[in-house]
Amino acid sequence: MDGKVKPFIKSEPIPETNDEPVKVVVANSLGDMVLDSKKNSRILSIFLFLLEFYAPWCGHCKKLAPTLDEVAVSFENDASVMVAKFDASNNDIPSDTFEVQGYPTLYFRSSSGKVVPYEGNRTKEDIIDFIQKHREGDETTTEPGKDEL
Repeated sequence: MDGKVKPFIKSEPIPETNDEPVKVVVANSLGDMVLDSKKNSRILSIFLFLLEFYAPWCGHCKKLAPTLDEVAVSFENDASVMVAKFDASNNDIPSDTFEVQGYPTLYFRSSSGKVVPYEGNRTKEDIIDFIQKHREGDETTTEPGKDEL
């Protein structure tokens, strides 16, 4: 009643090592890694995030995984961009920030902290183009042609 008890948040453990091209984000690391711009300056100066909400059993997610790996590898020498994944079946999703109706769902967080859904085609080239456009500050650009998987 007086706000002293922390709410329960379902979260997998924060990974001890996170050195794959696509980083793993869990409910307990989502704020520090993705949402809090001020803390991001501590974490490798990362300012742009592409975050996938997935379920391990989802066939569409399995199909998208190699593409996201390729996108992440293409930005591996750019410390300002991170591609990450969030197992939505084993972690609570903050519904005040993300609306996840199905899997996979992709969101982009810009350097200004704006969180927008990615609704473009799910090819390596289209995702990279989206990140590059938003990197240049064109946060009003929307991607034509939503690709339903």
